[in-house]
Parts: sequence; structure tokens; C-alpha cells
Amino acid sequence: MKVDGRVFRTIWRDAQSGNVAIIDQTKLPHAFVIAELRGVDDAWHAIADMQVRGAPLIGVAAAYGLVLALRADASDANLAAAANYLATARPTAINLAWALNDMRRVLAPLPPSQRPERAFARAGELADADVAVNDSIGTHGLATFRELASRKNGRLNILTHCNAGWLATVDWGTATAPIYKGHESGLDLHVFVDETRPRNQGAALTAWELAHHGVPHTLIADNAGGHLMQQGKVDLVIVGTDRTTASGDVCNKIGTYLKALAAHDNGVPFYVAAPSSSIDYGTYAGTDVPIEMRGEEEVTHMTGATADGRIETVRIAPEGSPALNPAFDVTPARLVTGLITERGIIAANADALARAFPERVKAAA
Repeated sequence: MKVDGRVFRTIWRDAQSGNVAIIDQTKLPHAFVIAELRGVDDAWHAIADMQVRGAPLIGVAAAYGLVLALRADASDANLAAAANYLATARPTAINLAWALNDMRRVLAPLPPSQRPERAFARAGELADADVAVNDSIGTHGLATFRELASRKNGRLNILTHCNAGWLATVDWGTATAPIYKGHESGLDLHVFVDETRPRNQGAALTAWELAHHGVPHTLIADNAGGHLMQQGKVDLVIVGTDRTTASGDVCNKIGTYLKALAAHDNGVPFYVAAPSSSIDYGTYAGTDVPIEMRGEEEVTHMTGATADGRIETVRIAPEGSPALNPAFDVTPARLVTGLITERGIIAANADALARAFPERVKAAA
């Protein structure tokens, strides 16, 4: 996707240094900063501190982190140790474990001398595959967008939560892929962007993305979505997923469940853009997904730019008031209109998921 007319991915191998370059998302939207990952600790902290975030990107970043670990020591022991270490960076997104398992599968049979370059190549393949998957999600989602737009015969109003944009993937995004494809093909659309407290990924990232790509959008407070649906101003909701279970339950950024409830109550279609790498066939129910608990300062403080351009973090809650900060919630499959995957739009239930990706079911057995 484009930033001020220049095409970027979120992660890549720097041709000169051989290190891994990322867009540091903790600096957005006030500064566009390229950070360099030089070792496995850099990669771990980039994931844990959310310099890179979004389930698909976390997986690819972990793959590149393993590359950096093997560049220093390509032994069997370090391959296992580095993969186990990187897997602890964040617990909820299944893509992290999926990518590391794939890397180990490819690299373990090789002699240590061949592992570093093969690891770089495989991480690049995973990155390219992510782009292709998201491209397909965009194509399938756009067909639904066009159908809804033709029924309405007017501007299509879309609501999205958190950031499932190209910043959450290697490119295109999941939930934003059909939005970008629709915009580029001339479809008249507009996006309501949830601010997405805490961390404000909608305000800081999705709005930034859409603005730089020229997509019409309006930032809204998280609590405004239900009101807009009641007023008939939202035609569909589309979100991403950090983990979709084998039964179709969707674990995504905290607040997604409330949007799904409001959409269900108002007859608004609720779609989840779900690449197969985010589907966990080893976990059946959403109640079994580990929910990451993050620091309370994300709730009690906010960071922003002052009028003179300084970046400041301020406390918005009283001293001494404790805060609870679950990063994700679970939307039951019954509230999901459809899962938009790279193989088409499927129902959010066990049978449909098993038919769509039988090879993943077999691997999880």
C-alpha cells in the first residue's frame, strides 16, 4: 500500500544491512519511523511492545525473528530455544505459533550451515503468501460489498473496529482489503472508524492508513457504533480476527463482541476477514482461547501530540484507581454473518470450516 505515494510493506529484509526493517507502529500517526531489527531480542520486543501488531504480521515478524536468531547460532538447540522464546511474545494470536511451527518444519531437516539463508527465504515466502491471501480476501469481500451497494443504490457505509488494515499484515490488510479494492475500482464507499480504546489503533492506525490512501472515512468514538446502526447509517461491519476457533467463534480486539451484538440487534451484516493462518483447528470453543491481559497504564493514560508538535503521555484517570485491561474478547459464531477467507466466504461453523481447509484440520488432528 502507499504512504505519500510511495509503496511500502510493513516488514522486509534490508538489502544493505541484511537486517529486518519494520514500520514502527508505536510512532504512528504522528511520525513515520522505520526501525531495524538486528537480533532475536529485537524481534521479541517488537512483537511484545506492539511495534508490529496484527495477527498476520505478528506471525511473519516471528519468522524473521527466528531468522535473526539462526544467523547468530544455527544449531538444533538454538532453533528450538529461539522458537520457544519468540512464542512467548504475545499469547492470543494463533499466527505466531503457526509461523514458528512452519519455520521449524522447513529448517529442522537441514544442516545448520544451510539454515540461515533458507530461513530468510522461507520468511520471505510467508510474507509473500500473506499478501496473496489478503489479496484474495479483498476480492471475495468486494463481491459482497458490490452486492450490498447494488441493493442500496447509494454510498456503502462500512464500520470497522481496531486495525485490520495493511499495518496489521504484510500488505493489503484483512478487513481493509475489500475496502481498498472497492475504493480503487470506483465503488462509492465510506468507512466509520472506531477509535478502539485502549491503544486507539483505529484512531492512530486505521484512520492514518485510509487518509494516506485517500479512502473516505470518519473517526468515531467506540460507543457511537450502536447509535449509528440504530439510525440506519451502517450497511455492514467488517473486522479482523486474532484467532478463529474450529467452531467459528472469533477472538478479536476488545470491543468486537459489543459491535457484533449491536449489528445483530439492528440487522446489520457482521463479517470477519479470516485468513486461514488465523484459524485454530486445535481449539474448538472461544472460551478456551487465552486472553492477553495488558498493563493498566494503557487504560489510565493516553499519548498524543500537543499543539506545538510534542508527543506527550498524560494520565486521564485518578491516581490510585486500578484498571483492568483485557486485550481481546470473543464473539460467538452465532453473531457472525460470514467469514471472508482466501477461499471464499464461508459460514462460521465447524462443518464449513472443516470443508474449507481440510488440510489444516488434518494437521491439527
